[in-house]
Amino acid sequence: MKHYDYHALEKLKTEILNAMVHFDEASIISIIHNKIDQLSDLSTTEKKELYHKLYQSIFKYDIIQPLLDDENISEIMINGIDAIFVENQGLLIKTDLVYAEKQQLLQFIYKIANESGREINLGSPLLDARLKDGSRVNVILDPIALNGPIVTIRKFKQSFTTPNQLVEAKMITEWMSELLRRLIKCKYNIFICGSTGSGKTTLLNCLTAYIDQKERIITIEDAAEIKMDHHENCIALETRKADQATHAIPMGKLIKNALRMRPDRIIVGEVRGEEVIDMLQAMNTGHDGSISTGHSNSPLDMLNRLEVIASSHSDINHTLIRKQIISAIDLLIFVEKLPCGSRKVTQIAALDKSSENYALNVFYNYDASEEVDLNHVYAHLANQTKYKRIFKSAL
Repeated sequence: MKHYDYHALEKLKTEILNAMVHFDEASIISIIHNKIDQLSDLSTTEKKELYHKLYQSIFKYDIIQPLLDDENISEIMINGIDAIFVENQGLLIKTDLVYAEKQQLLQFIYKIANESGREINLGSPLLDARLKDGSRVNVILDPIALNGPIVTIRKFKQSFTTPNQLVEAKMITEWMSELLRRLIKCKYNIFICGSTGSGKTTLLNCLTAYIDQKERIITIEDAAEIKMDHHENCIALETRKADQATHAIPMGKLIKNALRMRPDRIIVGEVRGEEVIDMLQAMNTGHDGSISTGHSNSPLDMLNRLEVIASSHSDINHTLIRKQIISAIDLLIFVEKLPCGSRKVTQIAALDKSSENYALNVFYNYDASEEVDLNHVYAHLANQTKYKRIFKSAL
């Protein structure tokens, strides 16, 4: 559109936004059409293109909206104004999209901050938020990011909401689905771990479908991603960072408060700070059936990381913290993103309760040629007294 550059577009958009205070969306669309119709120097095709750009900029997320609409794209990475990458079916690809100038990208960032009720500026240059569809957003402004502003969006996929869909996508097998159903029904404390983008939250979301409808669930996250639409009695809590008008509400405080809300289960999104202590205490005070996630390179690495984090935020010595971890966590599920781009559960291990150190009973390691007998897995679990609960006749 040679006749209508970015600055002219912004001027027209400002006029329309000023009218938005008094009109609904249908009225504003009518105003857009009237404004564009007055531009006699544009062809019909150019007018249609201008309308599309204005609509996307005002009501959607500007130039990246087509990327958000593309179901094959799982992540969007904006590296400054002239480098936008996507992960498409597991592969990183650079797009040909660019922002006209820095202000256009900043407007997109401020829109996200306003919608999520969070603050981002030079004094507070980091932002964790979510879009209206549940997609997770991380922003870091320049000069902290030398080639910034940087925006990373991990899209929320509506397509994966049940374990059966994970089986169809070959993330888990049918026997895993049945095993996890029984473990969740019997209220084992499960920890899902893996690297960034491996599918931890996707797996957690789907596994919550196995939780009984009669149970009261409380989810706690930094940026809400867990979707519990299939449960009526579910409370979603989200942390808040401090700003000029409000105090911070960290995850640890929300976990403590959740204990006063008569939960049957507490589901904690990614743990990485002092909230680890509160999570372990919750698991060790009768709140069985908890599920949480964390970043790690293996199940054993996850246990060691939890111990280091808890020790750095507590005066309790390593030995007592280790005992708490062993007592609290029953099962660890490790998820990986394979080189081909697919996500799979590659290890399932039970934490040995009889050992004073971390001892894992690994009863599944990913091998494309290996078939696992579910009865053999149950027999493996039954070696420890606690796991006999899995054989409840009610299941």
